[in-house]
Amino acid sequence: MSIDVSTAPLDASAASLVVVGSVAYDTIETPLGAREDCLGGSGTFFSLAASSFTKASVVAVVGEDFKPEDRAILEAAGVVLDGLEQAAGKTFRWGGKYHEDMNGRDTLFTDLNVFEAFEPKLSATQKNAGFVFLGNIQPKLQAHVLEQVRSPRFVAADTMNLWISIAKSDLVDVLRRVDCLFVNDEEARQLTGKRSVLLAARDIQAMGPETVIIKRGEHGAVLFNGGDVFYVPAFPLEKVVDPTGAGDTFAGGFVGYLHATGDLSAENMRKAMVVGSLMASFCVEGYGVDRLKSVDRLAIAARYKAFAELTRFGALAL
Repeated sequence: MSIDVSTAPLDASAASLVVVGSVAYDTIETPLGAREDCLGGSGTFFSLAASSFTKASVVAVVGEDFKPEDRAILEAAGVVLDGLEQAAGKTFRWGGKYHEDMNGRDTLFTDLNVFEAFEPKLSATQKNAGFVFLGNIQPKLQAHVLEQVRSPRFVAADTMNLWISIAKSDLVDVLRRVDCLFVNDEEARQLTGKRSVLLAARDIQAMGPETVIIKRGEHGAVLFNGGDVFYVPAFPLEKVVDPTGAGDTFAGGFVGYLHATGDLSAENMRKAMVVGSLMASFCVEGYGVDRLKSVDRLAIAARYKAFAELTRFGALAL
């Protein structure tokens, strides 16, 4: 299995891939240290990962305190910021403290600020997007985006425990209209009531999305695409610095690669799963987006090759 990281986007229009999510500032504590006001948010991590393969147009809102140098990070990566609204007030802020094993974390604070009144509005160009990613926002806002896009070829969505708890009917309505859902194993069980990841995925597929990706943190991720099932491990690393944004980075690599190749076949989705996993492995090597800023296609190709070697095995002799 090989990957062509030189692939250019098939559609060079600015809004051919649109992500609707958050651009935020994160305050992070891990066993290795702490950082305040790191650039973060679902829209940020997704678009930076996707930009390694294609152009992504982000729809989000920030406050008057959003730093020019952080805007420059996104612009330098080629992210289209026509849909980044600046409103009076402060940018969305989140703080979290990770446990010693980095698998769990405690939320220290969540200040929605200008994000509380966020109502995504797509431009005329963005409404013609071929690929759309609905970040982890309220299901009603996700539905509002779907009402604006005309005839997207591929729509992927993310969600979380909170929306499953307080807005499940709205979320189920959204699922009827998307092609792909990203959830972790806990969310999949909560959404379906099934303890088996396989049975949970099948139930979610019956709700609408043909493709379901269940993220399992350090244990990798599982793709359910129609009848095809594919597991990809997390890339082994000597040191994990900060897991924040790894899931959105995974989604950005996955959807960004699919958009760049224009290929939604089962085989190419398997490649996109590996791409998502390796992009997430880059993300966790630094605080916030620090590591993603320096990832280039040579590094991606080298890690993809290492991934292939990691999972290679020969025929069984009986």
